[in-house]
Amino acid sequence: MNPLDVLRDAFYFFRRNLGQIAQLCLPLVVLEALLQQGVSSALGADAFPGYGVVVGLLLYPLYTGALILFLDARTRGESPRTRDLLAMSLSLWPRFALLTAVSTLLILLGLSLYFIPGLWLMVVLAFAEYLLVLKGMTPLAAISESLRLSRGHFLRILLCILAVMAPLWLLKGASETAYPEPLNPILSLTIDSAYNFLQLFTSVVLFRLFMLISEQPDRR
Repeated sequence: MNPLDVLRDAFYFFRRNLGQIAQLCLPLVVLEALLQQGVSSALGADAFPGYGVVVGLLLYPLYTGALILFLDARTRGESPRTRDLLAMSLSLWPRFALLTAVSTLLILLGLSLYFIPGLWLMVVLAFAEYLLVLKGMTPLAAISESLRLSRGHFLRILLCILAVMAPLWLLKGASETAYPEPLNPILSLTIDSAYNFLQLFTSVVLFRLFMLISEQPDRR
């Protein structure tokens, strides 16, 4: 289970299905960025950052849940309609939003404790979303099972996450340097939407890793 093989397989899938993924997720990603921009504009730069998290909870579970359902369907050779995926994702929204809220709070708390605990939580909770969407688990059960599944695979998961997110963090930093505040609203919306959409590649990578680890013999 070489991380490079996981990344290669995920990149091949993402490139091959880019049009369908964009059709499924990009409108919601743009809407999320637009809402974030509106909240920031209305409340000012010094507003409590929790408002941005709340906006994310409205739309992130919808497009991420739909993407996970799409990934699962494509691995089984199926081609579901966009509206069907979004409808199924909408039915999962309450549980997914709760899971996202709990995971985000835990990771932010961990990051505030000298960063390392937050990074550890980011890794061990990496499979919770897939367990909730694909296995029908409750948020707490998905978190517990993700902790179990990630045991013995910490470094693989960490490398896969960093291989995707580190270049994106650098890209975001470069864009902020090249286009300092205040930005033209259209340019800001374009940059934020592109950055958030590219982050979806992380979901593709972790889905591939989740499938490989799930296929291994039970180690309870």
